[in-house]
Amino acid sequence: QFFSGVNETTGFIFALAAFAAGFAVRPFGALVFGRIGDVVGRKNTFLVTMAIMGLSTFLVGLLPSYASVGVAAPIALVVLRLLQGLALGGEYGGAATYVAEHAPDKKRGLFTSFIQTTASLGLFAALLIVIGVRTLVGEEAFAAWGWRIPFIVSIALLAVSLWIRMQLEESPVFQKMKEEGKTSKAPLTEAFAKWGNLKIVLIALFGAVVGQGVVFYTSQFYALFFLEKNLRVDGPTTNILIAIALLIATPAFIFFGWLSDKVGRKWIILTGCALAALTYMPLFHALSKAANPALYAAQLSSPVSVVANPDECSVQFDPVGKNKFDSSSCDIAKSYLAKAGISYTNVVAPAGTVAQIHIGGATIPVVNPAIVTGADRTAAIKAFGAEVKTALTAVGYPEKADPAQINKPMVVAILVLLVLYVTMVYGPIAALLVELFPTRIRYTSMSLPYHIGNGWFGGFLPT
Repeated sequence: QFFSGVNETTGFIFALAAFAAGFAVRPFGALVFGRIGDVVGRKNTFLVTMAIMGLSTFLVGLLPSYASVGVAAPIALVVLRLLQGLALGGEYGGAATYVAEHAPDKKRGLFTSFIQTTASLGLFAALLIVIGVRTLVGEEAFAAWGWRIPFIVSIALLAVSLWIRMQLEESPVFQKMKEEGKTSKAPLTEAFAKWGNLKIVLIALFGAVVGQGVVFYTSQFYALFFLEKNLRVDGPTTNILIAIALLIATPAFIFFGWLSDKVGRKWIILTGCALAALTYMPLFHALSKAANPALYAAQLSSPVSVVANPDECSVQFDPVGKNKFDSSSCDIAKSYLAKAGISYTNVVAPAGTVAQIHIGGATIPVVNPAIVTGADRTAAIKAFGAEVKTALTAVGYPEKADPAQINKPMVVAILVLLVLYVTMVYGPIAALLVELFPTRIRYTSMSLPYHIGNGWFGGFLPT
């Protein structure tokens, strides 16, 4: 809808880049709304951030397509993603601070863990809505216009959320501080220009939030993309498998929040990060084998490699859709494999070598554009693509994952384990962060490291 004129793989990467745009501005939202939250109050600040976030989400459903307005469509999408990111930069810190300042000292981990469930529950609810709309209108209609429905109906959730928040009282801790005239006049200066507090901000960022952000986005969002785009599991099946895993594992957020009140926050978070670091590679290999055993077997028995002079190879990314990648044999080879979503390794060849694709024991020479030009080149590239496709099919590379061959219980089990890592690192993190900083600059101090860690280190990972 927004990135017409490019191949499917490039379009997907560009869509991820639009997704990442929101993460780019989250730290700036943390600075803007964090300051307002420490000066004006928690309640009114996250009322504003929720309104901006909700309206931006609703408007995505009303955007014209690329076919209607051209490049203005993706630009408008990115602008709305930037507004979402700016709002979320102030939303999380406000919610965590507000709940923590209402919670009893010995139950702060438990109380704030309910906030931590909302990201996974939100993803779960979104998947259910997408599954429902896809089932109701069909895949063709969903791709054409049905995708707009979840964004448009979100306005009802915004109305309910704003109504609930308007009934809330201001944080008693902040209210007392305000009545005593002890609120900060310059929270940004106090938070980041004084080494004592800045040191804690850096410890929070690199000692906790960066690792948490990487685990959060790898285990949930990247796993979703990996199943559908790399392993070629169809979209509805992917959504259902992820939704089941989220439903099973999400209560563990509350468990680890409660447990952190008993044994401390640090070791639970460190354990989750360590387990993820040690097991991600074997788990994603196991996920590949369970979700698409034919592809997994083909990659092991008949790996694909491109033998080419690296000086002739371009970066296979063309967001404006103008590069045909046909000026060198290396580009022709890699362009085909990129469009087909085939993993490959690079083998360095000396200068002057015409590129080759090796598929298991087969060698397929690539068209040499230096001697084949014009219409002949176009025809030769088409014939080359057909030859590569035939060779891939011959050694067992499937175009899609066979639903009958997907080991769904194993896929769900692996996904549940991945989400459990998220619950370990994310469940106690809000309580950890609010306890690190003084009340007068808490909103500002915790928001910036949280959104750098989650937005830049974690959120950029899928792209």
